[in-house]
Amino acid sequence: MAGSADERRHTGLSPFELKDRLVELATECTRVSARLLLDAGRANPDWLALEPRAAFVELARFALAEARACGLAEGLGGHPGAQGIAARLHAATAVPLPGAGLLREALEAAPRLGLEQDALAHELALGALGADYPAPPRMLPGVERIMQAYLAQELQRGAPPAAPPRLFATEGATAGICYLFQSLLANRLLAPGERIAIGVPAFTPYLEIPRLEAFRFEALRLAADEDADWQYSDAEIERLADPSVRTLFVVNPGNPAPVAIGARTLERLGKLVRTRRPDLIVISDDVYAPFAEGYRGLASEAPHNTITVYSLSKYFGCTGWRLGLVALAADNVCDRLLARLPAAARAAAAARYASLCADPGALPFVDRMVADSRMVALNHTAGLSTPQQVQMALFALHALSARGARYRAEARALVHARHAALYQALGVPAPGGPLHTDYYATLDLLRLARRLHGADFAAWLARARHPLDPVFDLAREHATVVLPGGGFEAPDWSIRVSLANLPQEAYREIGGALRALFARYRTQAGTAP
Repeated sequence: MAGSADERRHTGLSPFELKDRLVELATECTRVSARLLLDAGRANPDWLALEPRAAFVELARFALAEARACGLAEGLGGHPGAQGIAARLHAATAVPLPGAGLLREALEAAPRLGLEQDALAHELALGALGADYPAPPRMLPGVERIMQAYLAQELQRGAPPAAPPRLFATEGATAGICYLFQSLLANRLLAPGERIAIGVPAFTPYLEIPRLEAFRFEALRLAADEDADWQYSDAEIERLADPSVRTLFVVNPGNPAPVAIGARTLERLGKLVRTRRPDLIVISDDVYAPFAEGYRGLASEAPHNTITVYSLSKYFGCTGWRLGLVALAADNVCDRLLARLPAAARAAAAARYASLCADPGALPFVDRMVADSRMVALNHTAGLSTPQQVQMALFALHALSARGARYRAEARALVHARHAALYQALGVPAPGGPLHTDYYATLDLLRLARRLHGADFAAWLARARHPLDPVFDLAREHATVVLPGGGFEAPDWSIRVSLANLPQEAYREIGGALRALFARYRTQAGTAP
């Protein structure tokens, strides 16, 4: 086999740790050749939603003027007053500056969202200034209403649930996942060593969480079928009927397989939860939902059992803002399970939260999660910073407007064009459909090898090479960084290509580089004994 022993020992490494070594090799390639480094590994989008950012700047400018007008001394502003502030903001945004129109539309939308205009304008102005602690710590009330409307649009095709979910604003989806698992353990809803189901392939850190010392979960892999457009078969879903499986954890739409769960599979899961597993906790990471035209989330079929984790980072190009949410129904499985805990476990949980309220046993799970995010004792200082919450609300208000529809079409068109360019360069048909996000491409290299050069070559490749060889060779010979699919529990002979962070022409080059690499391998196969 080709490839060094040093490279082979990376087989069990997380793709995101392996990436650093691949970037080193690709950088060295650029030094000795005329190639540009093409990093299609980590998927930080290369686009920015401009208008919501401009709206934040204009809002901050207005809020500073308000603070200056009620100043306490030279250089010491005061907190703007609430009375009449909406009219003042409306007047201040009459000038045709970028972002001003979005702020005016936000005021006009307030009554439709069940909000009073002065209250919303005051919340946004104080929040932009960072003038106070988040209150309540879970989420600012106006921001929560806005985000509930946004999630209904993006995750449930605009059909809001019977009762809006409770939201907890977090420092990105990753913080939401951390807080969620901490609280599930702290409240005896999960215990170390218990079984959780994980839909695979999946974002690598989610595969690694169960192995951590604090959790030590037994992970049951539910495998999506590559031949069925990455859907879960009835047989795989049936495995969730086992009552020893306490939690289902899925990424929907998928990463690295860029496809959402289809209607039939959603209905099958919903029926199982309603009829046979009403105690199953479903955790769904819905970060890529806006990119799938036909998206419906698990919460639409199993609203009482699904905890949705969401981030605005990918869609709006704002990874540095760290904007995330955890959403769960007011009537949810976690609160039901808390009420059914054995007396000793209920007493221990009540003691944990005794400093927060007179009846800690009645504290909802979502509020326990907020407290656990700050070790309970610091609950009064919990919560996502108010400037972050304001920027989150402005992103959502933009998405809820006519401007948002245009932005959605442009963002989808951008990744679709890159997806098409990659597959055109490979010379094979591109997969697609309304459930596809095209944020990633997951390429099965053995299937590609068969299509390009026949079954004998694919058999030789599997026999004579290691699955990591193409990944290292692309970096070493073509200055191209992709991640191995096996690290996401996609097929071992697969790679993940991010379509979010390079110009369209780069994906033609990546497709050409992979074809050139296979051509070199084919020459070697032809001379092999």
